[in-house]
Amino acid sequence: MTNSPPSQSPQPSTRAFDRLWEVDALRGVAILMMVLYHLLFDLSALGGFPIDVYTGFWRLWARATATLFISLAGLSLTLSFALARGRTAPGVSLFPKFLRRGLGVFGCGLLVTAGTWLLYPDEVVTFGILHFIGAGIVLAYPFLRLGWWNLPLGLGCLAAGLALQSQNVALPFPWLLWVGLPPVRYATFDYFPLLPWFGLILLGIWLCGRLYAGGRRAFPLPDLGGAPPVRLLDFLGRHSLLIYLIHQPILMGGLVLLGIIWLG
Repeated sequence: MTNSPPSQSPQPSTRAFDRLWEVDALRGVAILMMVLYHLLFDLSALGGFPIDVYTGFWRLWARATATLFISLAGLSLTLSFALARGRTAPGVSLFPKFLRRGLGVFGCGLLVTAGTWLLYPDEVVTFGILHFIGAGIVLAYPFLRLGWWNLPLGLGCLAAGLALQSQNVALPFPWLLWVGLPPVRYATFDYFPLLPWFGLILLGIWLCGRLYAGGRRAFPLPDLGGAPPVRLLDFLGRHSLLIYLIHQPILMGGLVLLGIIWLG
């Protein structure tokens, strides 16, 4: 973890990225936001509680959570690339590393697909946030060296995706679902196509170049990494994928044991 010694004034980091407490803590915040939203979703969908999780404030909450997750994914990709580049011989491609990571996350998305097929057969998640992040890790690799170009490219992806959504474009086949062109009568509660969401990954890459050029913190930041609340957020952020996979079974199991919701 890259932190300033307690006896010194906060200074920009001069050591290449290993773990940055603020990045992990922000990811931990996103995890807590996600868990809260999914708790309310379970209470609404399975417990009959009158909680509107599809519109209004809670829809904005869900979008803010996803925006934070995906932007941090782009930022972390750049940090990981800088770290790996510093430890790899010149001329050796890092693409296999990112390909393996992306396929691993995508595979976790397939587990979510299987789980929702069992629990919510009418709203199966076929290209949710894990599918998207897995694909995004692979597709973002060529963009990691583009620097400032990621700003207009990212904004362009956002604009194109929002334009598609505003037109409610739907196709008679599902093969372009991942791009942002869903089939007719497609229903799911977790859908993150490349347009517009890949734009956030590109903006995260661009932002990392401004804040962590070369994998080093480029701004002063007090050392809060040892504070208990930050350490908790840091722990959650470091284990975000595992928590994503297990939190729903834990939530639903607890609610069933308490007699708050019923399955089947």
